[in-house]
Amino acid sequence: MRILHRDAMRMRLRCESEDDLWTLAQFVQAGHRFGMVGERRDSTTGGLEGGRAKAAERRTMWILLEVLNVEHHTFSDALRVHGTIVEAAFDQGQHHTHVVETGDEVEVQSHAPFRTVDVQLIEASASAALRPKVALIVVEHDEVILFTVAQRGLKEGMTWTMRGGGKRGDERTSTSVKEAFLTNTAKEIAASLVGDVPVVLAGPGHARDRLGAALRISAPHLSLTSVGTSIGGRSAANEVIREGLAGEVLADHAVSRETALVEEAMTRIQTSGAIAYGLDHLRRAVDEGAVETLLILAQLLRGEDGEGWQQMCEAVHALGGAIVQCSSDHDAGAQLDGLGGAVALTRYRVD
Repeated sequence: MRILHRDAMRMRLRCESEDDLWTLAQFVQAGHRFGMVGERRDSTTGGLEGGRAKAAERRTMWILLEVLNVEHHTFSDALRVHGTIVEAAFDQGQHHTHVVETGDEVEVQSHAPFRTVDVQLIEASASAALRPKVALIVVEHDEVILFTVAQRGLKEGMTWTMRGGGKRGDERTSTSVKEAFLTNTAKEIAASLVGDVPVVLAGPGHARDRLGAALRISAPHLSLTSVGTSIGGRSAANEVIREGLAGEVLADHAVSRETALVEEAMTRIQTSGAIAYGLDHLRRAVDEGAVETLLILAQLLRGEDGEGWQQMCEAVHALGGAIVQCSSDHDAGAQLDGLGGAVALTRYRVD
């Protein structure tokens, strides 16, 4: 996310990634005003021409909406903002839907100063723009899966496999066939990666090293990190993130930080440590000023009880605690959701 202009009740932003669309979906609320360049059919240009019906022309213009609702799906490449037109060349009062994609510039206006939690989310997204996405490749002897580690989750991409039915057992175990499979896969991976994308190779066996060697031939410019895991598939990708196996390559990504904090929370729960979860327990911890870090799902702050959760966050912040707004679009976020959507790492045990 790039912040082009900012004041207390107005922001102009440029969306530069799918993560930014997720952030914008959390930031824009019903009642906000949302503007960008869009298209509308000008009904005054339609009618009959030479005895034939003439379609109304589409005109490009600035359209400002009073927001009714926002739609966004995980890892989708578009955000839909529905509302009524309050500013445009024509059709004021009519319904319109803005479809926001990466590269679009938008303006968000509020009738009151933006909430602190919303400003923090935008600032975090702007800071994350400096960090590249990472290609995480899980390698087994007969299957290779390419994942993209974005700031807010793990997206599964292409899969190359030798698995399947049929009487091909001897063929699949042939060394030459395996090497040809890994060589061809390396070429296709190299062709699919655009720019200087850091690459992490993970997996439980030696196939990982052989694919790494093939990648260094096919794409010598790539920065490769190889780490061993105890299992394959998506579980291996989660293990890399959860255990911090990729070191600094993934350390600054939001998904890595959120996963590490949720893992710490689970450890403290299992050992009856300094942890608070459940609304009543959290309130006691906040009232005592014991909260060191509050992990909370971003969607919880914007749901039906959002105002109460926001007040809790403000109290934590006032007493020197940290607020981490998490996504539910990765495994650790799903764990946090199972704990009620919020958990606090505390300075001491709160009974």
